[in-house]
Amino acid sequence: MKPTNLARLATLKERIAVKAREEAARRDAEVRAAVRERNERDRFRITVGPVTPQDQAGRACLPRPAVPPEPRQRQLDEAQALAASLSDEFDVSSLLETDAALSYRREGIGPDVLGRLRRGQWAVQRQLDLHGLRRDPARDALSSFIRQAERDGLRCVRIVHGKGNGSPGREPVLKEKVKRWLVQKDQVIAFTQARAADGGHGALLVLLRG
Repeated sequence: MKPTNLARLATLKERIAVKAREEAARRDAEVRAAVRERNERDRFRITVGPVTPQDQAGRACLPRPAVPPEPRQRQLDEAQALAASLSDEFDVSSLLETDAALSYRREGIGPDVLGRLRRGQWAVQRQLDLHGLRRDPARDALSSFIRQAERDGLRCVRIVHGKGNGSPGREPVLKEKVKRWLVQKDQVIAFTQARAADGGHGALLVLLRG
């Protein structure tokens, strides 16, 4: 088997493993939520004790205002996805373009798309600045940002990871991690280093699926 095919197979296996972890985390969260809700009901019954229904005669029946449903399951799913979906150990070296910017395009995306992204032919519609964030908060912020950008129908966003001027060795701490995280997001179809006017080597231009 060719090295390229081996690399693609390894990438596919890693994505399958990531999806499996997400599903396991979601099921575990559902079980914990159900147990927590049952325990709360039991505590309430024990605290209140036996009750006697009041006489309903003469009581006015007033209409109750509708309460908007709370998307508890979606919030739970998103919280679990933030914690489990992005791996810091994901190897992206075989997926990046061999250009100076180490750009990325998902399989099936033509090189012309990446070229147009480099030239700034897509307008940047939103920006996330990760300056000053540590790894875990930065990962969570990136995941939430990409998910919301897709919901809002955005195509091109900018991720500012910094140039590392204040870091030990003057190396950008988040630069390589951001690339690892972006490759694992299904919404991302390409990214490249921003032009000098858009942040240069301290930022990435990211193209999202339409």
